[in-house]
Amino acid sequence: MDWFQDTLGWMYWTVPTAILFGGLFLTIAALGVWDRYAPSYPRKGFLPMPTTRGDRLFVGILIMIAIHAIYILAFQEASLWPATGVAAVTFAIVGRWG
Repeated sequence: MDWFQDTLGWMYWTVPTAILFGGLFLTIAALGVWDRYAPSYPRKGFLPMPTTRGDRLFVGILIMIAIHAIYILAFQEASLWPATGVAAVTFAIVGRWG
């Protein structure tokens, strides 16, 4: 934990926040490598515009954030696990058929 505080002490980082952002950066990097070897072409799903893998990732992340924000507004003292479950399923649907 000393390395964590020494390196990222300039900003109020918690371990879950660092894991979240690290996961986002790794996902974007993996998507870039994947797109380098197997290019993604726009396709039409249920979203109102043709989207590539990266577009669906971005839209899915935005929807996950919105689901969590709405859940926190509605149930302030509740656990976030139900919202995380709904957001994960929605993210998977957007990623696959969006």
